[in-house]
Amino acid sequence: MSPALPDGEPVPDDGSLPSWVTAGAADRAFGVYLHVPFCTVRCGYCDFNTYTASELGGGASQNAYATTALAEIALARQVMERAGLPPRTVSTVFVGGGTPTLLPAGDLARMLDGVRDAWGLAPDAEVTTEANPDSVTPESLALLADAGFTRVSFGMQSAVSRVLATLERTHDPRRIPDVVRWARDAGLEVSLDLIYGTPGESLDDWRTSVESALATGVDHVSAYALVVEPGTKMAAQVRRGQIDLPSEDDQAEKYELADDLLTEAGLDWYEVSNWARTVDGAQRACRHNLAYWRGEDWWGVGPGAHSYMGSNEPGSRGVRWWNVKHPLRYAARLGEGLSPAAGREILDDVSAQLETVMLGARLREGLDLGVLSTRARRAVAGHIASGLVDGRAVLRGRVVLTRTGRLLADTVVRDLTD
Repeated sequence: MSPALPDGEPVPDDGSLPSWVTAGAADRAFGVYLHVPFCTVRCGYCDFNTYTASELGGGASQNAYATTALAEIALARQVMERAGLPPRTVSTVFVGGGTPTLLPAGDLARMLDGVRDAWGLAPDAEVTTEANPDSVTPESLALLADAGFTRVSFGMQSAVSRVLATLERTHDPRRIPDVVRWARDAGLEVSLDLIYGTPGESLDDWRTSVESALATGVDHVSAYALVVEPGTKMAAQVRRGQIDLPSEDDQAEKYELADDLLTEAGLDWYEVSNWARTVDGAQRACRHNLAYWRGEDWWGVGPGAHSYMGSNEPGSRGVRWWNVKHPLRYAARLGEGLSPAAGREILDDVSAQLETVMLGARLREGLDLGVLSTRARRAVAGHIASGLVDGRAVLRGRVVLTRTGRLLADTVVRDLTD
């Protein structure tokens, strides 16, 4: 079961934005997220807003979905123009899910064409799709590259079959080197996503997964601790005592092992859970995710997708909104010419500052010391003494977490927010 949408104030039926979102917009990057809510099966740990094909029909079906998403893209362009936002080409596009590559490559290309037609793509735009290793072929990846995609992020999760079985992942881990090679042959950059802390996963299992990912030669790896969300099948298994979750010490040991192996292989951390190689003087970080963490503008297309517009600078305001969750209702509202937005939240100066700290502290570039309150700046000294914050970086005016600090990022953030 995917999580409930947050509470919020109503959104006008035409999706109108507050006039003040235009302040400083010309200096902010603009990205687009496209949500594809389909999966072959629903994994027991997952609480994303996803559905199997048999659950949906009408304008929410896989066959009709690209056309439905294009309707929201057209609406988004109108809403932004009415708000007086300046013309901006799209700097990043991220297609997530679900499993976007369950759609034909031609449908993903049509959706990207819709973005291109609405706003244009920057010459160096990063265009990513997520994919399961068993949902692509050399031909489909070549078609995506020809359509303008530049990057693919494969959900590898583990190289150990029994760990994948616990996660209810369907792919054969032996396929990973093949799909990476196919993507690279097509001219795509490649990222591999890993999960650590699966019940029953040993430290050696985790080492095998990280080393297997590195053996493919990819330039980007994400490693996320498994979080068992309420309402999922795995949460019920834990509650019934069918499986046991690992300890915090186990999770920390696996994080440190990943950081050691990835760093030794030439991939440096740039966000708590993400590592990338520097190629030709540029780090192969996911620019779309960096835009989220830096508070840039983005429009989220699809059921349950979130969007954000506005400045997070002191004295400014931003607005976040989210679409109705169920694909059938999403398609119905667009079919009636209405915004699919379910609610929104106005971020005042205090809320924006809180988010700036929460997100910025997770980045290797760190957080500007100047955005912190006087009380929070005093707390930084204590975290330097306890080894959670890099003292040399603070002398340069930045709050940067040490590796121990990355393990305790939530604790540090709590102390830096009022």
